Order: sequence, then C-alpha cells, then structure tokens
Amino acid sequence: MENRKNFFHLHLISDSTGETLISTGRAVSAQFGGYEPIEHVYPLVRSRKQVLAVLRAIDEAPGIVLYTVVNEELGALLEEMCRDMNVPCVNVLDPVARVFQSYLGTASRRRSGAQHSLDEDYFARIEALNFAMDHDDGQMPETYDEADVVILGISRTSKTPTSVYLANRGVKAANIPIVPGMKLPESLYRAKRPLIVCLIASPGRISQVREFREFGSGADEGKSEYTDRAVIAEELKYARSLAAQNNWPIIDVSRRSIEETAAAILALKYELK
Repeated sequence: MENRKNFFHLHLISDSTGETLISTGRAVSAQFGGYEPIEHVYPLVRSRKQVLAVLRAIDEAPGIVLYTVVNEELGALLEEMCRDMNVPCVNVLDPVARVFQSYLGTASRRRSGAQHSLDEDYFARIEALNFAMDHDDGQMPETYDEADVVILGISRTSKTPTSVYLANRGVKAANIPIVPGMKLPESLYRAKRPLIVCLIASPGRISQVREFREFGSGADEGKSEYTDRAVIAEELKYARSLAAQNNWPIIDVSRRSIEETAAAILALKYELK
C-alpha cells in the first residue's frame, strides 16, 4: 500500500507547442512522489473560443492549471474563470519575465512561441536532426566527414539518444555501433572534421538495459550472450582497445544522464578547437 499513487489532473495551456509547460509540470510533479499527474495538454491556444473550450474541459476534470499565454486578455479570462471554479491557475512565465523586466529595465515583447522563431539556429537544429537520423547506427558512412561529432559504442550505450540530444543543440552527430570482429568503416578513419568519441558503461549497467530491452521486445526469457556480463565485458575491452589505438576519448555513461553525456562531448569539442 505504501507505493499507491494518488492521481490529480494537470492542465497545461499554451499558445505555442506546450514544451515549456510539459517540462515544468513534470519537473515539479516529480518532487511529490506520492502523486501522479494526469496531463491534459492544450497547445496553440490563441483565441477566446479556444480558451472557453479549454475551460469547459477544466470544469469537467478540475485540477491544477499552468499556462503560457502571452495575450493579456486571454490570460485574464483564463484566470478569472479558474478563480470562479476555485481552481489554482498559474502563468508560468510571468514571475520570470518580471525578474527580466526589472533587471533589464525594459518590457517583454510578448510574442507567442518566440522561442521557436524560424531563425538561423532553428534551421541549424532541423538540419542537425535530419543528419542524426540519416547517420544513425552506422548509416551513410560516406559522409562522416560532414559530422561535428561521431559517437562510437557497443550496443545500449545511449548512442542514438545522445546524437538526437546534440542535434537539438544544432550539433551534427553520427553514431556507429562497435561489434567485436566487425571492422569500422574506412571513411571514419579518413574523417578529419568530426570529434570521434567512444561511449562505455559498466557491464552491469549495460546488461540491465539489454535485459529490459529484450523483455520489452517479447524475447524468450533466460540468459543470452547479449545480456551476459562476461560477454559484455569482452565487448567493452574491444571498444577500449579501439579507442586507445586511435586516441579517441572515452566517456563512461554508467552514471550520466543523456544531457550530461552530451555536455561532456561538447566540452571535449570546445577543448579541441
């Protein structure tokens, strides 16, 4: 009974994609271990009609309301109606915007989805994301020299999610699996532009992730070479030897989040500039 969760409704209303609200709502919810939010996400809410439709949904399932709607009239309507329903309603960006306004001595321009404007950085991220998808798991080896980073590692060392995370920072990342007995592409050794980095983890950590992967795919139960720690240790030994032979830096991801791994890669890249 100790692990029993209490559920509550969490309404996330945005005049943009809602990503900021989702991240904020989940980060705060995680601080209350005994409670689990039932998320209701309403993106691109930019008209009175849309706000009224959202309010009807809130009335049917009352809970906490978080919003990022820069239109003051719509925000006031939302807060007034939530107050009448006795539902807590918070404009997530307002307190932060007031601090910026006080420090910078100027008012915000109050633009919907300003953080997603179609500027150079936006298009760089899209290009990097396409690159990461095209070069996932050893694909398109002929264009590795166009990458900013090439990530190597045995199976289940978080190569793909790290590549995607870097792409969201505008960094073109390719990733290649290291498999004992299988040669790496010659184009990798010829590449001069990218930082080449090898990811490793403890045998126990990799075995755990692989077991979960096999369970999720419906594979037969029982020990296999794929999850055997002794076999994984040999795979890691081979990966380390490759990295040592080629002076490729190694990052141990056993206790790192994807964000921390990406940060370590970027730090190495900046060091080599």
